[in-house]
Amino acid sequence: MHTTQRQISRALAAGALSVALLSAGSAGAFATEAKPTPSPTMSAKPKPKPSPTPTTTASISARANTASVKAGDSVTVTGRTSGLKVGWPLVLQHQKGGKWIPLKATAKVKNGSSYSLTTKLSNPGTEHLRVAAVGKKVYSPTVTVKVS
Repeated sequence: MHTTQRQISRALAAGALSVALLSAGSAGAFATEAKPTPSPTMSAKPKPKPSPTPTTTASISARANTASVKAGDSVTVTGRTSGLKVGWPLVLQHQKGGKWIPLKATAKVKNGSSYSLTTKLSNPGTEHLRVAAVGKKVYSPTVTVKVS
C-alpha cells in the first residue's frame, strides 16, 4: 500500500486538530478545578439570629417577715421580681441535706412584680429559705429563719 503526500497531510492535520481540542478541553477542566466550590459540612453551627431587644436577666429579691418563729408558726416571704412576667409561678424552697427542696408554698408574680409566700415551719433549728422561679434557673438570695 502506497501512502500519498495528501493522505499524510490529512493524517497530520487530523492529529494536530485532535491534540488542540484535547488540550483546550483539559485546560478548561483545570480552570474550573482551580476555583473549588464550597461543600456543606455538618459540623458548622448556625449563627444565632440577633435579638431585636437586649436580653435582661431575671432576678428575685426576698425577705422574711420575722427572723425567728416558734415551731408550727407561719413565716411570710415577700419580695419583688425583675425580668419575670406577671403571672409567672414561684415556689418557696428550703435547704435540707445540702439540697433545695420545694415547699408547698407557691405564688405567682403580681402586677408591680411583687409576690408573697407563706409557709409553716415545724422543725426546730435554722431554716434556709429561697424563692425560685418555676421552669427557670432564677433564685432569690437565701433568707435565714430560726425555729425554736
